[in-house]
Amino acid sequence: MRFTKKVIALLVGAAMCAGLAACGGSRGGQSSDGTSGAFAKGDTIGISMPTKSEERWNKDGNNLKAKLEKAGYKVILSFADDKPAQQNADIENMVNNNAKLVVVASKDGTAVGPAVEKAHDAGAKVIAYDRLIMNTKAVDYYATFQLEQVGVLEATYLIEKLGLKDGAKGPFNIELFTGSPDDNNAKYFFKGAWDLLQPYFESGVLVSPSNHGQGVTKDFKVDDWQSISVQSWKTEQAQKDMESILDSTYAHGERLDAVLSPYDGITQGVINAIESKRPDMKPGTDSWPYITGQDAMEISVANISKDKQGETVFKDVNKLADAVYDMIIEIAEGKDVSGINGKFNNNNIDVPSKLLDPQSITKDNLSDLVKAEYITQERFDELTK
Repeated sequence: MRFTKKVIALLVGAAMCAGLAACGGSRGGQSSDGTSGAFAKGDTIGISMPTKSEERWNKDGNNLKAKLEKAGYKVILSFADDKPAQQNADIENMVNNNAKLVVVASKDGTAVGPAVEKAHDAGAKVIAYDRLIMNTKAVDYYATFQLEQVGVLEATYLIEKLGLKDGAKGPFNIELFTGSPDDNNAKYFFKGAWDLLQPYFESGVLVSPSNHGQGVTKDFKVDDWQSISVQSWKTEQAQKDMESILDSTYAHGERLDAVLSPYDGITQGVINAIESKRPDMKPGTDSWPYITGQDAMEISVANISKDKQGETVFKDVNKLADAVYDMIIEIAEGKDVSGINGKFNNNNIDVPSKLLDPQSITKDNLSDLVKAEYITQERFDELTK
């Protein structure tokens, strides 16, 4: 009798175990509606953006949220207010709400590691969105743009406008800025630009006469990029730094030929400083420097139309949202993720990456932003009057 009871108990246990997907409770097995795939429609996906104070992150987060909700998923979208601790708390909240996948555009790629590790331990997949998450194995995929190409496009614009390829000897005065020191992408942006600009520093055609960042010379290294960085990419900090540069080096009519700016918000700070400190410099004339940017913000559309900014690098966040959406659907359906065309090392692992191409935007092709449905014709007309 005891033997028979034991056999029956074992058989019942085996049947229950089979009904519970081999007792594993794994999120990667049978989904809640009985279909195959990593998770099911109706399940929760978390999207963590670094801040709501910058135009692009609102677009990124809301674009992706809308697509996923339309596909039938629940979405938790959070903005970290530029605070790493807040972002960690946001991600932990997503885990507590049983998120099957978490998309993270990190405020600080290193600080967010513990939170995504908790997500991974809970069985969720993790996609790093536009900014790589560093020093952890808890990153499944990375989606961004060709990062160095952003800097290549910015530097190429300056090289062309200054006539350097045509043999112009200058010397031309240029000031350089990089992005936030806690953003791993900023180094790649600068590397793409510096690889092209450094030879002109070597030959003396380009010079940076200020002592910004202890001085940018031919011996400046990519790894020195944080010495000329702008914390949190803030317009106010860039304006303060540029005003200091102008006061120290360009206060007596000295010519400023170009400014390498990696982001439209920083560019706006540079423009504010020039208008404040050097009112003799007029947009649309030879007295105004060539200035770059990135992200095709609305303010850059207005600035380019008014000849205050020469160029911006357009990273179509609609396409990035589309790319990440495709990744999520493939993961949900248990398929291999397609379109992986690179990898980035985060100091721990090589993260499989999907890399999109950026585009250089100047006054000549500014309307491409409308064609890409990045901005409406009505809004474009308002900004470019």
